[in-house]
Amino acid sequence: MNGFLAGLRLLLQGQRWVFRRPRRLLFGLLPALITLAVYAAALVALALWAGDLAVWATPFADDWGSPWQSLLRTSFALLLVGAALLLAVITFTAVTLLVGEPFYESLSEQVEDSEGGAPPGPDRPLWQDLAVSLRDSAQVLLRVLLFTVPLFFLGFVPVLGQTVVPVLGLGVSGFFLTVELSSVAMDRRGISVPDRMRLLRGRLAVTLGFGLPLVLAFLVPVVAVLLMPGAVAGATLLVRDLTAEPPVAAPVTLGKA
Repeated sequence: MNGFLAGLRLLLQGQRWVFRRPRRLLFGLLPALITLAVYAAALVALALWAGDLAVWATPFADDWGSPWQSLLRTSFALLLVGAALLLAVITFTAVTLLVGEPFYESLSEQVEDSEGGAPPGPDRPLWQDLAVSLRDSAQVLLRVLLFTVPLFFLGFVPVLGQTVVPVLGLGVSGFFLTVELSSVAMDRRGISVPDRMRLLRGRLAVTLGFGLPLVLAFLVPVVAVLLMPGAVAGATLLVRDLTAEPPVAAPVTLGKA
């Protein structure tokens, strides 16, 4: 429980850091707003077509009687939309970070500077930074699918699908959301995606304390936009805590005798 609360405190500290700097907050909203508009359109389209997709995916139920055919296809449609929503919560962060790469990199560096300094990041042009971010996000997404696809099908299991599976889904989403948000500070330290995941698993309670509240908050689109800059700031503080980053000493200037 202490670990979970420690993760929550880091999240709140990140939000406080950004909200005390309104200019940083306003600039951070633009990438999130762009991403939100695209995701909202896609999710609305999926919701409108979910019933048709359920019919297409379950041809074996064409001859089933009532209420079993309707129950199966309604459950399929709801699970499809639910799985898409959880996937959207995770990938929303990755896409927003990609769209706002220069800003979020600068934001993370300023957070580190305010905490005593940051290690020098890789000296790469912007296009290469974007390529690395895209590659890392793809690696994370593949790992997300390894969990979400089995959970999707387990959702059809009576009782289990309505109790345990949603809780597991939230836990998985919270973990991978933290993986994505911490990517900026992790990349600055040259930590690979597999090593990032091992590091976060080693402090799982702290990781979930940071990520789970964000998952629940990100289910509300406007809240997701407002909290995104602070989430990046908080993830930077989290990475400093996980790596026990010592402050970078300021250069000493000797006065003239």
